[in-house]
Amino acid sequence: MLPLAMLVLLACKSKKEQPKQAAGNQPVVVDVIIASTSSLSNTLEVNGTVVANEAVELRPEISGRLVQLNLPEGASVKQGTVLAKINDADIAATLEKTKVQLDLAEKTEARLKKLLAVSGINQSDYDVALNQVNSLKADMAVTQALLDKAVVRAPFSGVLGLRMVSPGAYVTSATVLATLQQTDQVKIDFTLPEMYASLIEKGRTVTVQTNENNTLRKARIIATEPQINATTRNLKVRAVLEGKAIHPGAFVKVRLETGGRSSSILVPTNAIIPDAKAKKVVVVRQGKGVFVDIETGLREAGAAEVVKGLAVGDSVVVTGVLFVRPKSPVKVRSVKKLSDFTQ
Repeated sequence: MLPLAMLVLLACKSKKEQPKQAAGNQPVVVDVIIASTSSLSNTLEVNGTVVANEAVELRPEISGRLVQLNLPEGASVKQGTVLAKINDADIAATLEKTKVQLDLAEKTEARLKKLLAVSGINQSDYDVALNQVNSLKADMAVTQALLDKAVVRAPFSGVLGLRMVSPGAYVTSATVLATLQQTDQVKIDFTLPEMYASLIEKGRTVTVQTNENNTLRKARIIATEPQINATTRNLKVRAVLEGKAIHPGAFVKVRLETGGRSSSILVPTNAIIPDAKAKKVVVVRQGKGVFVDIETGLREAGAAEVVKGLAVGDSVVVTGVLFVRPKSPVKVRSVKKLSDFTQ
């Protein structure tokens, strides 16, 4: 016979197990939605960067000391405006010297030409004089080009950035004087996966969302890179933003409509059970929870498209999913709408 203490222990254990057994037989209370077809739009969202319509770093073409600096920070300047000038006294002196030499050479060439006409000299002597004239003219053109390089002009109309140098500084061709940007119209640069390359065409409109006030704006595609990046497999696209310009360099979100379906079955994402082999949902059939393998497609906020595994009219469990066991009894408390989970 068992000891008295052991009998008491077994009796207590059996009493504790009885409520668990009873609770296990109770149906799980769940909410469901009725699977139905609805239209689904597929919007691709990528990151973009605002780019000025024209932008350049202003640098001198030759080295020297700045004798003139006209860079009012943040001011608008017209194309051709003189912004800076390098000391060019030595170049100007060289040009004057060449002019004097050219004047003498031209007079010599004119005299020899008259002598050649009366056979006073041979042709080779005249050719030497003529060559001297042409050589000095070429030297003057080179010197004039150097003088032009000593002046920094605005290549286009735009807004100046911050000045990086002071008057009198010695600068080289690597020195940045300031930046000039054309901001009355801006561009949006963005990249997207190669699978969507066929959707991009010149003139198509995309939606742009800025961080300033989260308003949606339109941009028109003007060009794409002719080659897809071999490393990232992305295609670079450029669009022009319509309306008021925003600061170049700003971050924006670009949305592109890639097409949709008009007969898709959507279920809330929280009703999908991720599994190592497949995704599952729980469907109520004859008062029991049945686990069904599904395949998903496109997604939108709070919902996913089911392309395989569900049929129109199926009751899909949307609450209490974690408490349902395969083929265990369930009790439907209410029928929800998909909009309850996607708003």
